[in-house]
Amino acid sequence: MLASREITDYSVAGVDTEKEDIALIGLHRWLDKTLHFRDGKIGVPVKGIGLFANIIDIGIKDAYKGLGLAISTDGVGTKILVARMMEKYDTLGIDCIAMNVNDILCVGAEPLALVDYLAVAEPQPELIDQISKGLHDGAKMAEISVPGGEIAQVPEMLLADGLPGVAFDLAGTAIGHIQLDRVITGQGIGKHDIIIGLRSSGIHSNGLTLARRVLIKKGGPDAHTFLSELGRTIGEELLEPTTIYVRPVMEMLNSGAHIKALIHVTSDGFLNLTRAEAQAGYVIDYLPESQPIFSVIQSYGNISDAEMFRVYNMGIGFCIIVPEEDVGEILRIAKNHDIQSYVIGHTTEDPERTVEIKPKGLIGKGNRFFKV
Repeated sequence: MLASREITDYSVAGVDTEKEDIALIGLHRWLDKTLHFRDGKIGVPVKGIGLFANIIDIGIKDAYKGLGLAISTDGVGTKILVARMMEKYDTLGIDCIAMNVNDILCVGAEPLALVDYLAVAEPQPELIDQISKGLHDGAKMAEISVPGGEIAQVPEMLLADGLPGVAFDLAGTAIGHIQLDRVITGQGIGKHDIIIGLRSSGIHSNGLTLARRVLIKKGGPDAHTFLSELGRTIGEELLEPTTIYVRPVMEMLNSGAHIKALIHVTSDGFLNLTRAEAQAGYVIDYLPESQPIFSVIQSYGNISDAEMFRVYNMGIGFCIIVPEEDVGEILRIAKNHDIQSYVIGHTTEDPERTVEIKPKGLIGKGNRFFKV
């Protein structure tokens, strides 16, 4: 058993999401201006900043339907630090692929390719081989190619933390394709549409800073510590790869079901539902039992339900919003792909765009949940 610690939220662990939100205002102030730089030319963005992926009009017309290029970028985050502690790097590439292609899916696009950026303190062949294996395995699961990338040697930036293992960072940028008249951003959501949740594999690649602060301590439990609640070591649990949802979701998109929104449940948890372009609210009235890692983090870190649901996916890694008549088809496809799926809630008419998690008595507004 681990001793309980005085960790209560993400900010105490060192991640200031409120300051990040303020910083994003300044970022958007400048980047929003670039959306018009291609006006009148090929390459005009179809949407504003804020969706999981944006779509670029590349000017190709097919039977009067334009072709769009979906694009998204993401990294693996501090999951890398756990890999360094375990000296195990062969699954991080899967996480890099997953975090990007799952976002591409959220606009209804089919992922095509990803290029990676690998920053290293030194180009150790074994490290690069293991990371490359993970990229290969993730690309195979997502049915995409990795046609290129970049390796940068930046020891001055990476050798300051004093952690064991080799120092590096990994990120990627993915593209996909979508007909412009089939882009899905949630604009068609109405009252009483159904929210279907797809099971996550665990923590995925979000909230690792908080998890490490709670579970791993200098002079105490480390990544190699076995926890009976998990049935394996802390490091093995935290390195469980992020689920790649491409195959089931692409079949859903091609099934004829009226999919109104696709949501990758990452940081901010179910608050990601509000990234849909709809004046709607979201009521979660059923949640399956989450993986043990979440209760372990919550218990040992003295973390509230509100904070847990703000930071983690809590067992649901992806959501699909459809009308009630299409629920059976979505559940059938998920089952055929061995993905556990559940009807977890419904939508409401709500201009304030709140997210209610009834089993926990939580109401989400803005970037936080509050206890009712």
